[in-house]
Amino acid sequence: MTIYTNGESNGNAAPAPHVHEAYHFNTRVIHAGSEANEETGAVIPPISLATTYKQTAVGVHKGFEYTRSNNPNRLAFEALIASLELPEPGDVHATTSQLAQDLPPALAFSSGSAVTQAIVSSLVKQNGHIISVGDVYGGTYRYFTKVAVNSGIETSFVHISMNEAASSIEAHAVEVEKQLEAAFRPETQLVWIETPTNPTLSVIDVETVARVAHAHGAIVVVDNTFMSSYYQQPLRLGADIVVHSVTKYLNGHSDVIMGVLVAPNPEIMDKLRFYQNAGGAVPGQFDSWLAQRGAKTLHLRMQTHGANALEIARWLERQDWVREVLYPGLEGAARTPIRHLAWKQLSPVAREKIESQGMDKDSGFPYGGMVSFRLDAAKLSAAEKATVSSNFLSALKVFTLAESLGGVESLAELPSLMTHASVSAEDRAILGIDDELIRLSVGIEDVRDLERDLVQAAKAASRA
Repeated sequence: MTIYTNGESNGNAAPAPHVHEAYHFNTRVIHAGSEANEETGAVIPPISLATTYKQTAVGVHKGFEYTRSNNPNRLAFEALIASLELPEPGDVHATTSQLAQDLPPALAFSSGSAVTQAIVSSLVKQNGHIISVGDVYGGTYRYFTKVAVNSGIETSFVHISMNEAASSIEAHAVEVEKQLEAAFRPETQLVWIETPTNPTLSVIDVETVARVAHAHGAIVVVDNTFMSSYYQQPLRLGADIVVHSVTKYLNGHSDVIMGVLVAPNPEIMDKLRFYQNAGGAVPGQFDSWLAQRGAKTLHLRMQTHGANALEIARWLERQDWVREVLYPGLEGAARTPIRHLAWKQLSPVAREKIESQGMDKDSGFPYGGMVSFRLDAAKLSAAEKATVSSNFLSALKVFTLAESLGGVESLAELPSLMTHASVSAEDRAILGIDDELIRLSVGIEDVRDLERDLVQAAKAASRA
């Protein structure tokens, strides 16, 4: 039985009939990788704690030999994420034994950072070259500049996100192409982007990046953590590999550290699968089970995250103690090209839902649950900007002052001194990560309580 029939995933075979009748996203997120147990009929996959598996003869087994190499819970989670990211998903009713015979083109790791390490170690040769978006996640920046460099791998950081100076998507694409062409070298093997970026929520034109990179024979990786598979599916836009920190939206409950990648090209996947087994940075069985359980509500959580974030962004714009709000889906003439690019890159499931609510690319619309904004320190206090921001954040009661994002609870942080402290001061200045920039991970609480919390924090900061 062929489970995955998308494009290159099994030698460009034509899609099987069931793929043309593929279930919608909201059904796949519940059922993919969750076939009822073959022996007991249990509707929830059991946790398989075994580290090794009986063989009926030497080398004859049911797809499982040793848990580092493969485990039913990890396999089920990988099948789920592959189903959500692939343009043509596999059979959601595949049994565990069928999945083990025809492995999904997804790999789970013990953390998002382990995913980064696996990709670079597997796909970039010694003394190779990487092109990365400038405002990349701080941990990725640290790995590129402090770890990969030990293998002679150099990374060039390019600033190719769309800003309000762009007149149109087409004009911006021309500029992106120019900057990328200037950054490419004969030894460039990988282009790594995030969209939206962290923490400035800048939008990157994935299709243009993929077109230029592929012309040079480079592999394109898109970190999809901020948007999740619900709002954005980069493989549809031309990416070769999509990665997530499962810790964030995919799991959604702030109780699992994991990472995952999806790569439909079999040649790429073979290298990554070998590294997953050889490197051994795999998630445990219980974490895999928890992450799959958390992902079953992804569509519901992301709809509320997005609706709350849009409301918070609109509300923040009306506050006199806020200097700037960063949210790609926000309305406003100056943001039109950014908003149009964000709309273009929405997944089909998100666009359909948003349109059903009467919104389109010319109005404001939900675009993930992350909002960043800059305090107007002068309106709050004459103290140092970092002190004002710290006072504001320390006064929050519903929002929790903490790093990370994507859980059901709302979080707030100061990137310059927290998540992006590893980025040099010079690069933070270029990226606009100053001491007034606050990043919110907007949860699924009642938005009125979130707004009241922000107001009382601003008042507290002004009195400090």
